[in-house]
Amino acid sequence: MSCVAEAAQTVTFATPRPRPRGPHYPRDVANTSPFALLPCLEDDLRRVEEELLRAATAPDDFVTELAQHLITVGGKLVRPGFCLASSLVCDAAPRRSSDAAVRGGASVELVHIGSLYHDDVMDEATTRRSVASVNAQWGNLRAILAGDYLLGRASAMAASLGAEVAELLAEAITQLCEGQIIELENGYDTERNEQRYEKAVSGKTAALLSISCRIGATVGDVPRAVVEALGEFGFSYGMAFQIVDDILDLVATESQLGKPTGNDLAEGTYTLPVIRALADPATGDELRSILGRPIDAAARDRAAQLVRSTSGVDEARDTARMWADKAQAALTSLPDTPATAVLRLAADRLTATPALIAG
Repeated sequence: MSCVAEAAQTVTFATPRPRPRGPHYPRDVANTSPFALLPCLEDDLRRVEEELLRAATAPDDFVTELAQHLITVGGKLVRPGFCLASSLVCDAAPRRSSDAAVRGGASVELVHIGSLYHDDVMDEATTRRSVASVNAQWGNLRAILAGDYLLGRASAMAASLGAEVAELLAEAITQLCEGQIIELENGYDTERNEQRYEKAVSGKTAALLSISCRIGATVGDVPRAVVEALGEFGFSYGMAFQIVDDILDLVATESQLGKPTGNDLAEGTYTLPVIRALADPATGDELRSILGRPIDAAARDRAAQLVRSTSGVDEARDTARMWADKAQAALTSLPDTPATAVLRLAADRLTATPALIAG
């Protein structure tokens, strides 16, 4: 359908039908998705999940078990949701995403899941989505190889959609690795500044969300200006998304997140609230006396308490809202369609997370 601004002056949604989830994934995390408000996206995300399972099915049963470990648990599917919505932003009455959009969404989710396998090895994490991490259950070597396997399957899927999509996915993987390397380089560094923090976040999180939108728009054959606007939306959303995640690591509970809290402090990853707290004359000296080295649980809890006692969390919330506002601004030139409304709602909800507000 052609992309016209008057495509839909009034957007209405049917009653959402929740997608079934793995039994262990926290309800207050999994059910915050705005995609449930557009029935065709809910149906199409089921198709993405089916595609993920197919892609992660190998001739060897054990490889399949490793590759499907987090897929079967379930997740928020933000990246494929953005891919699907971006493919539909010019459709006034969307009924079904194309097979290409579904495969594009599955490809970016495979990259995301593969990166989680690798992250958990680097962080020595034992839990992911409220179940044992792959490295905790089967060891680091198998977790690394299973993550590589998922990246390979993602690349093959993207290649089946054409050279432009394959190039976009390769760029996402490249930037993800660059961002993660920068973050590792800044490990335990109490002098880490906001510029280095944002550079790491832009690579490890924002790039994949941006490219998720661009892949969807590309396979949806929307005008180039719309592709660029959606890429800007995804990037800004991704920056806000990571800052929110970093705040939640300090203020939320383990049951809300489905993984241990305070992990960033324990692993020497000093995020925006911590950077701001380190700059606070009232807490900076004591924080520096605790941080800068591996710490035990008591020291971690004291550091988190110090960070929460400053304005660092509030200032980080404001920065997240600034990026969410930028994401909203990127959508102003898009047609007023149901899919565009879903993206707007996603940005609205991002900084309205109950634990974030209450923290």
